[in-house]
Amino acid sequence: MGRVMNYIGDQKVSPERIRSVMETIPFTAGMTDLLTFISDHKSAIDCIVISDSNALFIDWILQASGLQTAVDRVFTNPAEFNELGYMEVRCHHSHDCERCPVNLCKRKVLQRYLSEQRAAGVEYRRVLYAGDGGNDLCPAACLGDRDVAMPRRGFALEKLLAKRGDGAPPSAKVVAWSSGADILEELKASMQS
Repeated sequence: MGRVMNYIGDQKVSPERIRSVMETIPFTAGMTDLLTFISDHKSAIDCIVISDSNALFIDWILQASGLQTAVDRVFTNPAEFNELGYMEVRCHHSHDCERCPVNLCKRKVLQRYLSEQRAAGVEYRRVLYAGDGGNDLCPAACLGDRDVAMPRRGFALEKLLAKRGDGAPPSAKVVAWSSGADILEELKASMQS
């Protein structure tokens, strides 16, 4: 990401232009309905984003869509524009997980968040983890038997979960999704059980 943003800076693309492009990227089908449902049910649902993108992109997208109230916390790579107008993206954290990219282990972030919530007196009945990339295998593998791992249909996570050779599949229920409507359906079912 850092190299890409340097290239974009070299091309004299302004921060405003980058933001305007990010704000027009459409959501995956059904995601606005899912996030609206989450916003409307904040007393019963916590929603966090763990992303290998960067804080500026995620903030811009959520603000432009008006859906930032759906998300309680965002865990991603910090980013800012320097004095030359180049976006600088830094690593979210350092870790020792050999499966994950050097800048972010989503499992470590998820486990730390759940631990902090537990220490604050919040105990979740169920965790639904939706993802699509190879870097989503690590957190999906740590889910418990009451949880739901939701790999995006046709993407890396679904393929990795189907053919894991490095150990047992996650103990969580696995439900593939193609749209936000699929995630919303599973979320509603989980809230009723």
